[in-house]
Amino acid sequence: MPHYSGPLLTRPLAADLLAARDAGTWSGSLDLGRSRGEAVLEADAWQWRGQRYPYPSGLKDRTIYYWDGDEFAPVSRYAGSLIKLVPTEWDVPTFEIDGIKMLPTSKESPLDDARRKVALVEPRGKVVLDTCGGLGYFAACCLEAGVARIQSFEKNASVLWLRTLNPWSPDPDSPVSSGRLQLTHADVSQVIAGIPDASVDALLHDPPRFGIAGELYSQVFYDQLSRVLKRGGRLFHYTGSPNKLTSGRDVPREVAKRLEKAGFKAQLALDGVLALRR
Repeated sequence: MPHYSGPLLTRPLAADLLAARDAGTWSGSLDLGRSRGEAVLEADAWQWRGQRYPYPSGLKDRTIYYWDGDEFAPVSRYAGSLIKLVPTEWDVPTFEIDGIKMLPTSKESPLDDARRKVALVEPRGKVVLDTCGGLGYFAACCLEAGVARIQSFEKNASVLWLRTLNPWSPDPDSPVSSGRLQLTHADVSQVIAGIPDASVDALLHDPPRFGIAGELYSQVFYDQLSRVLKRGGRLFHYTGSPNKLTSGRDVPREVAKRLEKAGFKAQLALDGVLALRR
């Protein structure tokens, strides 16, 4: 799917444009901080990159809007669940599924968070499997770090749609990717059986929480991860830190035990598990 190149607005940004109308111009970012530019402001519309847009009204907080050709529409979609791109104080957005935030943003941007996790598997010059692509921040950090090739899977078509509207999500067809990123719409738990033995150098596994996608925490799946990863290869598995008092489970340690059984040497790291294929 081609990536969107029009303006992205939030409620505060729309208010800034309207407040600056009498000045005739406005300088800032209209792509969530990815770049900066200038908009020409008129009485009843504003121009950016040669196209005119109306001043929007009625925008909601915690919502990002894009131009759909007729109006500024929220970057959200309902297909069994509500999936929504959500602004953060770091410019780089997160996303929510039915109001549940999918990426940590309380202390740093989700991209910086991804960068620290990706560094654990040392992707430079390697072939990396990214099991649950999400908004693509793991992939973006791998590309930035000099990965040789990254194979990324994403099951949810609506999340793939969000990626086309998010300027921070890597585009497989862009010159920056230079053919190194392969993004596939598929359920990794179903297609991993077709990946050859010992064909990847490193693994990044960022599944939804256990209650949503238990199959991605199963011994069967971990055995498959072990099979496709070369000996000595590294795996980072995001688990988050579920509250043991309310859940009654220690998910990170459960994951570590299953990975050990699958042929890894595992240890807790950051908000997940770092494992080495023995």
